[in-house]
Amino acid sequence: MKKIFVYLALLAVIKSHSQELNLPVFTQYLADNPFVLSPAYAGIGDNLRIRANGLTQWVGIKDAPENQSCYADFRVLNRSGIGISIYNDKNGFTRQTGAKVSFAHHIILDYYSEQYLSFGLSYNFNSFRINIDEFNNTIEHPVFDPSVTDNRYTANNNFDVSALYRNRRFYLSFNANNILKKNINKYRAEEPNLLSNYQVYTGYTLKDRENRRIEYEPSLFYQYFASDKRSTADLNFKYRRYNRYEDYYWIGVSYRMVNDQFLKPLSVGPMAGFMKSKFYFGYSYQVMFNDIGNYNTGTHVVTLGADFLQAISICPCTQSPVH
Repeated sequence: MKKIFVYLALLAVIKSHSQELNLPVFTQYLADNPFVLSPAYAGIGDNLRIRANGLTQWVGIKDAPENQSCYADFRVLNRSGIGISIYNDKNGFTRQTGAKVSFAHHIILDYYSEQYLSFGLSYNFNSFRINIDEFNNTIEHPVFDPSVTDNRYTANNNFDVSALYRNRRFYLSFNANNILKKNINKYRAEEPNLLSNYQVYTGYTLKDRENRRIEYEPSLFYQYFASDKRSTADLNFKYRRYNRYEDYYWIGVSYRMVNDQFLKPLSVGPMAGFMKSKFYFGYSYQVMFNDIGNYNTGTHVVTLGADFLQAISICPCTQSPVH
């Protein structure tokens, strides 16, 4: 039964979700790395920030999706930043690898009220391949599409644009990803050519009145997919506590839902992490509540990172949103 499920999942990927040019967003962005979502965050901070993510999806299902990614961003000049990200994604017999190069510029709207506006742009390169050498073409498990007779490979280029508004400890970002249509000449007529998806990320960091080293951060992440009009939303909450050396630990929870099924969660999971002497570790776990959840024990995301080359910025618009 599990093998049949994997083949069906692969078929769905080939027909409708190939060349997405974006890895699925789970909770990587909550590991104190919002640059995962928005290029407008590039260069906000006083150092070179590197975060590497390893994701194992649907543990317990053979050949379930896995991906690895690495993000790095740093400030250049006084009010600009550059970011680079690379990723590798495996989903059954499909492989996606890609990279993004991002640029962001930050503007001071009002110095005294701490209002800032940032704009970001990313160039995306993605390669997509179907590896038929791994097909198990037997009577029990035949290849579903006989027209696939050799390894299929294609590459795409695209762009993301974003904007970020900050007012003290409030933040609101908007992203338009994959703004160009893709070339579908190599595919069947039903292959979607709209890859665009739109994302809104907003939240607020509150200081504890009795202990200023404690922070609470509720946040919301919304994403809309133009190809099939579906949308999802994450409701998140984090608790963060610092020590006198600016190290900290945090715990949190994320609740994801399909927006037309508000009371029926798609996934729910706890999160935790810490920063110690500029070394970062984060972990999150998600339990699926749809039909796929009957075949797996959840999704695991591990984040490792480090901050280097600390240099204080003379511009408040490049100060880190975290403490």
